[in-house]
Amino acid sequence: MTPEIQNNTPEQPDTTDTTPPTVVEEAPPEPVAAETPLPQPEPPQEPAQWQPEKHRFDSIGILVATVAGVLLALYAFRLPPFGLGEVYTNNAYVRGNITVVSPRVSGYVQNVLVRDFDTVKAGQPLVEIDRAPYLSKVEQAKAGILAQQAALDKTKQDRASAQSAAKAGQAAIANAQAVLDRANREWKRIKGVSNDAISQSSRDAAQIAVKQAEAALTQAKEQYAIAQQNILNAGVGREGAAIDNAKAMLALAEQELGHTTVYAPADGLLGEVAVKKGQLVSAGTQLMSVVPAARWIVANIKETDMKNIRSGQQADITVDALGGAHFSGSISEIAPATASEFSIIKADSGTGNFVKIAQRIVVKIELHPGQTDLHKLAPGMSVEVRIGTRQK
Repeated sequence: MTPEIQNNTPEQPDTTDTTPPTVVEEAPPEPVAAETPLPQPEPPQEPAQWQPEKHRFDSIGILVATVAGVLLALYAFRLPPFGLGEVYTNNAYVRGNITVVSPRVSGYVQNVLVRDFDTVKAGQPLVEIDRAPYLSKVEQAKAGILAQQAALDKTKQDRASAQSAAKAGQAAIANAQAVLDRANREWKRIKGVSNDAISQSSRDAAQIAVKQAEAALTQAKEQYAIAQQNILNAGVGREGAAIDNAKAMLALAEQELGHTTVYAPADGLLGEVAVKKGQLVSAGTQLMSVVPAARWIVANIKETDMKNIRSGQQADITVDALGGAHFSGSISEIAPATASEFSIIKADSGTGNFVKIAQRIVVKIELHPGQTDLHKLAPGMSVEVRIGTRQK
């Protein structure tokens, strides 16, 4: 017998997992498929008719809408091919001869004879200024003329008296000269006679007579000179100039009196009447404005578009204020310089930060007469202008 071999290895602890084993359920067997029946022959069908694909119509619609949008944008911005042969600008305005009404004299307003937006005719009275101060000036000027006339009359009398005195002086000179001549002859005769024949007293008397005659002649000449000076002093010409000056003052006073009534300078419509009754106004104060019927268009064209602009070219004007109404006209004048040259404050282009900006040149467009609603154009309205530049 084979001896039993004992295992002296120490007994190890049992580490066997005591978790019960998972039982795997087997799937039930799949049922056996039934036998497929044989296909039955289908009846013959008619061939289907061709129908267009819907997505092709959608693509065509999108393409047409895109082309239409592009064309509309080109037309709106006047780009080729729509903008060829014309120049467009929306920097254009209606202009007119707006005349400012101002008084020529100062004073208090007595009456305002018109209201806002009235229709007036040339020469129609608009405003009356207090006449009293200017009536006084007229009367004062008339009184000045009378005073100068009286002074002139007195001067004429003084001149006549001076002339009479001058004539008397001439006669006195002639008489004194005759007395002197006679005294000289007597003195020569006595000197030629011997001392024994004539006494010394007679000699002395003859010599004294000569000296007295010379003195009388000298006095007569002095009086004549004084008379001549009096004639010059009684200058009728100077007094006549004073009268002319007084008459000029009267004419000026009457002119100022006439200016106390302010008249309309032209036919047209009034703007807002800014003057009130009782207001103190000075010469040159703007009281109101008159807008005559004449109208024209001023378009500011870019210098880059001026190449083909000529006088006489036709223009189409669109006015937004009148619902897009169209008017026709033609170029009458082109400004000799850009608009910036006429500005009071000119841009300084000498600085380092220079940016080139297209300048604009003013083009005047005369409107063709006889157009409908032409009277509705008001100065200051903004318009759009298209000028035909296509060469014929």
